[in-house]
Amino acid sequence: MANTSRDALLIFNPRAGRAGTLLSSGGLDRVRTILARQGVESEVAHTDTPEAAEEAARTSVRQNRDMVVACGGDGTLNAVVNGLVGSQVPMALLPAGTANILAKELNLPRNLERAAAYVAGGTPRRIALGMLTTYNGQARSRYFLSVGGAGPDGAIVQAVDNHLKENAGMLAFWVEGFRQFASYSFPRFRVISEGGELEATMIVAGRTKHYGGPFRITTQADLYGNDFEVMTCATRSSFRYASYLPLALVGQVRLASGTKFFKTASFRCEPIDDPPAALEVDGEPAGHLPAEFRVVPDALTLLTPKAL
Repeated sequence: MANTSRDALLIFNPRAGRAGTLLSSGGLDRVRTILARQGVESEVAHTDTPEAAEEAARTSVRQNRDMVVACGGDGTLNAVVNGLVGSQVPMALLPAGTANILAKELNLPRNLERAAAYVAGGTPRRIALGMLTTYNGQARSRYFLSVGGAGPDGAIVQAVDNHLKENAGMLAFWVEGFRQFASYSFPRFRVISEGGELEATMIVAGRTKHYGGPFRITTQADLYGNDFEVMTCATRSSFRYASYLPLALVGQVRLASGTKFFKTASFRCEPIDDPPAALEVDGEPAGHLPAEFRVVPDALTLLTPKAL
């Protein structure tokens, strides 16, 4: 088979949304059998922290593996990407998490055994990544695949109960969202880009059209392009913020009053209010403002599925 890789490291997060069921049902063994039938021999690395997943990905680069298969949620993918960035080792994915943003973008089946059937015939494509750099004392950078942001969503991601997230998936984010609804103060910040400067209380920097859960916000983003689509809003009303959710379900947030959209390869956010707004990338906490978002071209080889 034309693009089949033979030697794969399967980085598996047993704490991801559906991973426990996968283990208890023997699904991981069945996935490996499907891969083997396609000529992909996989060694499993069980990694229950982002640091462990990132280091496993770095080890695969040093070992010159033919492929890394990331089996987990968007947080697992984020960790693996940060271990592979800049290398030529291709990454495939098996969606076992809560939101599975990238899997939705690639139209991968939610069923892991069906998704595994797409791995060996995947087409390698070099893609850009987003990079978030925070400046709290010292500069820290983190790459991301799908989406980054600042504001109420960052606060939800940072405060969500991880135990509830592991056991209840998206419900944990809804629970925390309702809690934030009553108390969030919507700190303001400046968004500064080549196109000018504006004030906001929330931004979404999309490399993908899909957002967390069933939502789509940056519907003109292009995973294979070299820029972000950025959504900003300046509301300080929890009720106005909540009114965006039905529009996000149908991918029409750009119709909402008070939202602005633009494309750019880089921008920065500087806090106005204290405490500063929280940040997230790929659904994982990423500190607080100030920060810079930048697109890094030619950063990762992604195995994109072909129709079977």
